[in-house]
Amino acid sequence: MATVIDGNALAQALRADIASKIRARVVQGKRPPGLVTILVGDDPASRVYVARKQRESRDIGMHSESVELPASVDRAFLLDTIALYNARPDIDGILVQLPLPSHLDADEAVSAIDPAKDVDGLHPINQGALFRGRPGVRPCTPVGCMALIDSTGVDPHGLHAVVVGRSELVGKPVAMLLLERNATVVMCHSRTSDLARQVTSADILVAAVGRPELIRGAWIKPGSVVIDVGINRVDKRLVGDVEFAAAAERAGFITPVPGGVGPMTVAMLLRNTFGCYVARIEATA
Repeated sequence: MATVIDGNALAQALRADIASKIRARVVQGKRPPGLVTILVGDDPASRVYVARKQRESRDIGMHSESVELPASVDRAFLLDTIALYNARPDIDGILVQLPLPSHLDADEAVSAIDPAKDVDGLHPINQGALFRGRPGVRPCTPVGCMALIDSTGVDPHGLHAVVVGRSELVGKPVAMLLLERNATVVMCHSRTSDLARQVTSADILVAAVGRPELIRGAWIKPGSVVIDVGINRVDKRLVGDVEFAAAAERAGFITPVPGGVGPMTVAMLLRNTFGCYVARIEATA
């Protein structure tokens, strides 16, 4: 049976480390990091995610603000709100919760954020930095996936990695991060012909396609690392993109759903916010 990777425990350790660093700086008379979340509309899932980010940021000593705008808000008001926080010296991170209502352009909103405050790592400048291997803010879920892989002690160098999913949020950036670590990366998606053949070759599998249990347990290479990013509701229960029980009989390490990637995504948001804070403090020192 596979070792189940405990994302909650890893996230808790990361939060404790960041909290300690914040306390040390506050004792020195420095201000704490500042994070603002911007929620447009009343999507229930988005509201839950934002509340969690707010709670966890405050718990580790960050200054945290929340802006809630009606679903009917116009483009100009949203962009003006982002500009306001771009200009605030006490705010180091800005997060626009996605998705946005259909009349608003998510790409435009994200691009309006100061790249130095883009704690989601989705601004085109930060995405370009990732593609070119330059320093920049990395997307939260992909770096969380890499931290989960690292926790197993498995080094991606020289290994065969398969990423199932090609989204801008997870699939593409996690493939780039694996390439940075010298893995040989194959990108697949829901329309890949003979997906099973690709998956069976994976020493490291990252499933982020958004299809419940699309990846069958019998496809998993024995001893491999399986990172399941998917979270799907089926018959009132949450399942991932991987058939967990069967996959756990073959994998060496596997993340559960829930309790795997999700907690690490929020923890990496906090780490990104702290990193932006340090960079901005040092730039003005």
